[in-house]
Amino acid sequence: MERTVKKTLVAVVTLVLALSTAQAQKLTGAGATFPYPIYSKWFSEYSAAHPGVEINYQSIGSGGGIRQVSSGLVDFGASDMPMTDEALSSSKIKLIHIPTVLGAVVPVFNVPGVSDLRFSGSTLADIYLGKITNWNDASIAKDNPGAKLPDQKISVVHRSDGSGTSFIFTDYLSKVSKDWAGGPGKGSSPGWPTGVGGKGNEGVAGFVRQIPGAIGYVELIYALQNKMTFGAIKNASGNWVKGSIAGVTEAGASVKNMPADYRVSITNAPGADAYPISSFTYLLIPAKPINPANQKTLKDMLNWIVTSGESEVSSLSYAPLPSTLAAKVLKTIYALP
Repeated sequence: MERTVKKTLVAVVTLVLALSTAQAQKLTGAGATFPYPIYSKWFSEYSAAHPGVEINYQSIGSGGGIRQVSSGLVDFGASDMPMTDEALSSSKIKLIHIPTVLGAVVPVFNVPGVSDLRFSGSTLADIYLGKITNWNDASIAKDNPGAKLPDQKISVVHRSDGSGTSFIFTDYLSKVSKDWAGGPGKGSSPGWPTGVGGKGNEGVAGFVRQIPGAIGYVELIYALQNKMTFGAIKNASGNWVKGSIAGVTEAGASVKNMPADYRVSITNAPGADAYPISSFTYLLIPAKPINPANQKTLKDMLNWIVTSGESEVSSLSYAPLPSTLAAKVLKTIYALP
């Protein structure tokens, strides 16, 4: 009798373990660093609310995310830049863009004795082209009348890795500077004319902190969380604006006819208070699931992001999707297999 009971208990435990294993879901993703703070929060909260679901996201940059999801190595990718027609056609896997939030890239600087600076687009481009090499240059002085600019060399810092943040930044420079558009152009890893490269936001920020006279660019939330000094940019309406949720929201609202595939640029957007270095960021979802067993969980997570997660983005200095766009995105998610 005792032996029979033990056998029954063992059988029950084995069954429970088998069921638990079968129900466990592990999603893998990789890509953009730009939205990592909100993605980290979302994935943690979703997993906590759905026992047995684990989401492993590697913040390796947009270029790495595109490569991994295009090769079928992860369940989803993430990118701050919409993929080009060429990149989509060369991908082994058909991919769908799902916009998640909007954010800003800001110019951070370390100029001793100076805590407030303004940059017109042409001035910022010329600094990164290596044409403006000193902080007391006439162009910077024109943007900042009355500022006490030091006679100090500018040390330019950019990303060393393939980065969506770099794409957003250079997409903007290409719109405001013919020399930039005809030279390095826009891209996740352009041929930088000058400067030193840092890996990730942390690498760029580290160099800017360490080098007096340095200038770089990072995501807004990173600048705020790390108490970095960042400048205002002259927008398309001629107004000086600093990176903010309101400014990013106004830039996003400039899109009157969103393309069906959501691939759009909102840098240098019109609007009195629109922040000019703004962008959507995307999750890249395979049109046919890489791991069919995970598809239901993946769709449910995407639905949760749009219906629940969006309410949390402002606390991390991102702008949520406009309600009309969120409704459209939900239809795209429901249509996934």
